[in-house]
Amino acid sequence: MRQLRTLDQIEEDYFRQHPEEIEEYISIIFEEYAKDDNIGALLASLRTIARAQGITATAIAAGMTRKGLQKALSEQGNPKFESVNAILHALGYQLAPQKLITSNIEA
Repeated sequence: MRQLRTLDQIEEDYFRQHPEEIEEYISIIFEEYAKDDNIGALLASLRTIARAQGITATAIAAGMTRKGLQKALSEQGNPKFESVNAILHALGYQLAPQKLITSNIEA
């Protein structure tokens, strides 16, 4: 009998085979987060990339334990800003501000 894969597994395999597309994916997930504040979707997407690049290696590079990384990126995760920044650095990226086209704050 054929074993079915989850969408998460399919995405992880895709990014393992196409690592050149991770940068654009990360840009898109942060753009979407900026629009809808869906932290769960953001964490799930970061979890997918961390798994594609290796959870253990990502955790070590982020200065976290494997369990700590998985907890931070879990659906119930509520990671500190420092943790998200460390995870992004471990994945080879950084947080960078970008001016909004329209702003609620007037100069």
